[in-house]
Amino acid sequence: MTWVEVNAAPELIHTPPFRLKQKSADRTALNTDMYCLLKCAPLILAVAVCHGWLFGDFVGKQKELDEISLWPLPQKFQSSAVAFKLSPASFQIVHAKQSSAGPSCSILVNAFRLETFSQLVYEDNYGANNINKTDISDFPRFAHRGILLDSSRHFLPLKVILANLEAMAMNKFNVFHWHIVDDPSFPYMSRTFPDLSQKGAYHPFTHVYTPSDVKMVIEFARMRGIRVIPEFDTPGHTQSWGNGQLDLLTPCYSGSSPSGTFGPVNPILNSSYDFMTQFFKEISTVFPDAYIHLGGDEVDFSCWKSNPDIKKFMVQQGFGTDYSKLESFYIQRLLDIVAATKKGYMVWQEVFDNGVKLKDDTVVEVWIGNKMEEELQNVTGAGFTTILSAPWYLDYISYGQDWQRYYKVEPLNFPGTDAQKKLVIGGEACLWGEYVDATNLTPRLWPRASAVAERLWSDKSVTDVGNAYKRLVQHRCRMVKRGIPAEPLFVGHCRQEYMGL
Repeated sequence: MTWVEVNAAPELIHTPPFRLKQKSADRTALNTDMYCLLKCAPLILAVAVCHGWLFGDFVGKQKELDEISLWPLPQKFQSSAVAFKLSPASFQIVHAKQSSAGPSCSILVNAFRLETFSQLVYEDNYGANNINKTDISDFPRFAHRGILLDSSRHFLPLKVILANLEAMAMNKFNVFHWHIVDDPSFPYMSRTFPDLSQKGAYHPFTHVYTPSDVKMVIEFARMRGIRVIPEFDTPGHTQSWGNGQLDLLTPCYSGSSPSGTFGPVNPILNSSYDFMTQFFKEISTVFPDAYIHLGGDEVDFSCWKSNPDIKKFMVQQGFGTDYSKLESFYIQRLLDIVAATKKGYMVWQEVFDNGVKLKDDTVVEVWIGNKMEEELQNVTGAGFTTILSAPWYLDYISYGQDWQRYYKVEPLNFPGTDAQKKLVIGGEACLWGEYVDATNLTPRLWPRASAVAERLWSDKSVTDVGNAYKRLVQHRCRMVKRGIPAEPLFVGHCRQEYMGL
């Protein structure tokens, strides 16, 4: 029997069962359910192959070693020509007697499909599965490695979301930032306010996420080591909310008369805050993650400026004509409401820029590309935890291999102290939905997002684009083999091509 020792830490779900040394990731960046993994360390696993045993022979073919193209690249990786043949019928990973864990740790049991291990397995010329003797020491460089998907501008069927969660796990992403509602539609089915989706979704029955759908997404993600952070963006981006909630939005005026159109959430009515209190109380129970993304970006002040009641309120509050102060007034009250649910919150950078008083554990997302380095310096200089998405807006497409642009980004390339740079806990690749639906989301996202995955996982020194190209070509074929229609990087072929739906 060959034993391999695994020092199990929260990121174990995405690391290989070899002589593995694992660093603990920031627990705040993980589901609390995954804390059981901490209790499992150190864990002894037995890998049993071919009737429960490993057997090996020497294969002196460099070609087969070259076929092992790990993505993202581990922190330390050494493979030899010594190969072990795997028998699919009898291969299993089992708990050893010395294991402090056991079948009761369901997350760990499911985690035995470890991603890097599967990438090391290759077929020889005779169709047999092989794995070379390999030593890996691995841990992520950044704790927060996210993908944002937008299910409001185009509805994303459940099947598409689940398929991309599978792809995320393959690429070692661990956060699904679900931008679930926005101006165009409100597909989230609220138990407390059913009219929000009944009147705000594209269709009240076919284009909604039921409570069971949401629960399925959360559980499917959890079993793959992925957090689900929902975003409910206010006070802007809320046109669909107004369809199902009377008097929530601000009436716009044309001169002295209402124009019949509506703007952001009405920040001067107590009813707005009563609604938000009840709504986020529900959200805090539906989504188990410790954080909720509250948005706060791109608030258009023109409707507020046109409304006579708003202008009167501005005078009463001493805000003058500075409507960013009115926005801050609203955001501050919203943050207090969410804090009362015992949840932390994430916000887009405008909330910080406008001087809103934030709790110390607020996470600020930097998304505006203009003066990105200056923004990172300012946010971290104020002591706030930060995630970066500005250079990774994948909805902007261009001819050729734009993945290289995403790959070359260095997240910590901004003026600041070491303490400031430690506050940058990771980043997100964002795919907004103006031109994306179920027909093209997956090939547009992959393998372009894979470039971001390696930047957030691998060591800072991993920057060789040529080497990355060779590995990414193979990794893209690996995704295609598993049924993920990832688009090609350039001319070439996969040993097993995508066969369509």
